Amino acid sequence: MTSKLDVLFVCLHGSGKSIVAARHLERLARDEGIDLVCGSAGLEPDDDLPPRVVDGLSGDGIDVSVLKPRPVTVELVATARHVVSLGCDLTPFGDPAAVARWDDLPAVSDGYAPARDAIVAKLRNFLPTITSSRGEGA
Repeated sequence: MTSKLDVLFVCLHGSGKSIVAARHLERLARDEGIDLVCGSAGLEPDDDLPPRVVDGLSGDGIDVSVLKPRPVTVELVATARHVVSLGCDLTPFGDPAAVARWDDLPAVSDGYAPARDAIVAKLRNFLPTITSSRGEGA
């Protein structure tokens, strides 16, 4: 990805929480008339997205069938205006003070709907913060 990311979400495998957060934040923003570019990555990326994630997002009307988890890198973190860690330490990839930590979310592997609902609740509070930093009203 060569464009600047508005938000990068990072979880352990890059195939659960980070994918759900990125796709749902883009949807929430779009519903508000805001165009955001969100990415996802993992410290230890899986080869593919788990069926529960693909099926869960598909049920939400979001197609991720062609996405593959990717590793987090210093360069990827540097392209993002905002970085959100979903339960992992990103200290080796940049300034830890610049990373929002959401360590209290349920695992997608324990149930898609509860994890999605918890993530979306956080995103609803996060969206006004990031849009105001872009100079957009929320």
